[in-house]
Amino acid sequence: MLTYEKAGVSIEKGNQLVQAIGAMTKGMRKVRGGGSVGGFAAVADFPKGYKHPQMVLATDGVGTKILICKEVGKYDTVGIDLVAMSVNDILTMGAEPYLFLDYYATSKLDLKVSKDIIKGIVKGCNQSNVALVGGETAEMPGVYTPGDFDLAGFCVGVLEKGQSVTGANVKAGDVVIGLPSNGVHSNGYSLVRKVLASNKIQFSDMFATSKQTWGQILLKPTKIYVEEVMPLIQNKEVKAMAHITGGGLPENLVRVLPDGMAVHIDAKTWSVPKVFTELQRLGDIPKQDMYKTFNMGIGFVLVVSAKKAKKILSGLKGAKAIDQVHPSKQRRPEVVISD
Repeated sequence: MLTYEKAGVSIEKGNQLVQAIGAMTKGMRKVRGGGSVGGFAAVADFPKGYKHPQMVLATDGVGTKILICKEVGKYDTVGIDLVAMSVNDILTMGAEPYLFLDYYATSKLDLKVSKDIIKGIVKGCNQSNVALVGGETAEMPGVYTPGDFDLAGFCVGVLEKGQSVTGANVKAGDVVIGLPSNGVHSNGYSLVRKVLASNKIQFSDMFATSKQTWGQILLKPTKIYVEEVMPLIQNKEVKAMAHITGGGLPENLVRVLPDGMAVHIDAKTWSVPKVFTELQRLGDIPKQDMYKTFNMGIGFVLVVSAKKAKKILSGLKGAKAIDQVHPSKQRRPEVVISD
């Protein structure tokens, strides 16, 4: 006799996980008009204080970083990465991250692993002051091989109509400020794994001269910038913002510059974390590829007026002025890295 459980899907384990999620989310931000965890869908009013609120939407995953979680056997931080990737994108529009949903798919539910992943998601939501209002957990033994899983996150932000931060009013003389990253974050891991494999380095091997392993260094969660950046947004002190993900500084900052503007970033204005210099050395990776693949120590960028730059820099730990905006010799915006 066949049952759903014998086919590889456990409804009971799914129910146990939902109960665990309900317990984890008790102290989180609550939404106006919202329901409880476990419903078919979530309902939420816009938060107070908005006259003409608009929704800002973002979705992302954590890429092949999940493979390192599996190799190392550590799953309690990848949920932070998942939240960070979407809420940081929401911030760039000048919006307040508000709601979060997740999609977690695996070959077979392992309750310990699943709870660790959800713990990370809850922690990331708390760091972002967003409410976890729903999600989906799927067991798909025919799609994923044993032990495999994937994650996707979905964030809803709120913005006052007409108040979006687009970069349209960026002008020559504005200051470009880089906020430090927490390491590799969640991009470039296919190259990272290739570099380590070609050098026969295990994730359990010690990293350079540190007291941490490569696995510990690489699983540092993506930094969430909500606490630092939201006050600047609320005070209307920022002209443009970029979340430095895949494509690095050149491909992400250029997305928020108006036509006719250029940024010539001086890479000597900050210290590139050793994880990047080691990866470059081990893989003999061209410098241009490094800056177009990794964040290189700058995880988020602000463009502000020169008048406000000094005050903003003094209030942000580790922040560096990495250039000023210049008129471009070409019509399209450009970002150039020099050292």
